[in-house]
Amino acid sequence: MKKTIENRLSRLRKSLSDKNVDTFMVLIEENRRYLSGFTAQDTQFDESAGVLFITDTKLILATDSRYELQAGSESPLYDIVCCKKGLDKELSNILRTLKTKKLSFESIRMSYMQYKKISRQLKSDNLRVELVPTDNIVENLRVIKEESEIKEIKKALSIAESIFTKFISILKPGMTEKESAWIIEKEMHEAGADSLSFPSIAASGPNSALPHAIPGNRKLKTHEPILFDWGARLNGYSSDISRTLVLGCPDDTFKRVYKTVLDAQAMAIDAIKPGISGKSIDKIARDHIEKMGFKGKFGHGLGHGTGLAVHERPKLSPLKDTKLEPQMVFTVEPGVYLPGWGGVRLENMVVVRENGAEVLNRTDPAIFMEGINIK
Repeated sequence: MKKTIENRLSRLRKSLSDKNVDTFMVLIEENRRYLSGFTAQDTQFDESAGVLFITDTKLILATDSRYELQAGSESPLYDIVCCKKGLDKELSNILRTLKTKKLSFESIRMSYMQYKKISRQLKSDNLRVELVPTDNIVENLRVIKEESEIKEIKKALSIAESIFTKFISILKPGMTEKESAWIIEKEMHEAGADSLSFPSIAASGPNSALPHAIPGNRKLKTHEPILFDWGARLNGYSSDISRTLVLGCPDDTFKRVYKTVLDAQAMAIDAIKPGISGKSIDKIARDHIEKMGFKGKFGHGLGHGTGLAVHERPKLSPLKDTKLEPQMVFTVEPGVYLPGWGGVRLENMVVVRENGAEVLNRTDPAIFMEGINIK
């Protein structure tokens, strides 16, 4: 792992040099882990387990007493600074040590309150340091996955997929959405997941027309769509799957919608290759869905990158014109959502290879088109 971190830091420093960055402050949890190996988690937005300070020659990981020993063990390349009175009180000493004149920070993670607090502290300490906001510096590195990362993603996906066959064998009418979501989550933990990629979605009947429905007390019924969206996290890496099914025999509407979504997904995956834009892949799926009579019923983007974060670059949507490159990993998840009836979403994960897309899923979503037998 040490060698991997060194390689990542070398690439980062080249990027910082090109941008004339003096000291780079890393605030985002996933970026911190990517560049240091430090696995502690930020439990909520206004709490941080640590901050990295990176220059062309020095590395500092600032944390507090809760994580000091862990940081020293997991991040041997870094000097560990324990901030006993908070980062803002220790910041001036760190910046003096680094001889910082310009402090670049990840603007998406720093709140306005933090910015004001740091600015006041630097002024109080008579330290003239320019605060420079930056975007996507580390994310631009993370978008191309190392083979070791792809291996970890496959492991996380394998756990998420492995539990679904067992899950649908006990799925039955009368079970609530909450109960079914809980079973998925319980089974993933028991199968070896470190945690969930996100709270699992179980949405039945009309609720399945809500792409990010929250599982409730609605009971599952036969002959209606039931949409599941779940993922396991393992060794820091996330997986993400969606499947839609019917208990018993599906009606003609379900079959028509399902076939439309299934074909749109296959057409999009078949078109993936290095050099093509994510926007054009989205258009292939979207055009097919519209051609089949469901214009305006596919509102979200076709897919998103998945790695240390469950939603990361690249984005496949009408709004993002990202050129696809080898070793990008992302979801392909077209959907059709009909208010009052329900929805169908099918989501697979793929990695871009030189000769096209490698589908990472082992199960074919086509197996659910004819419904699930009820015992």
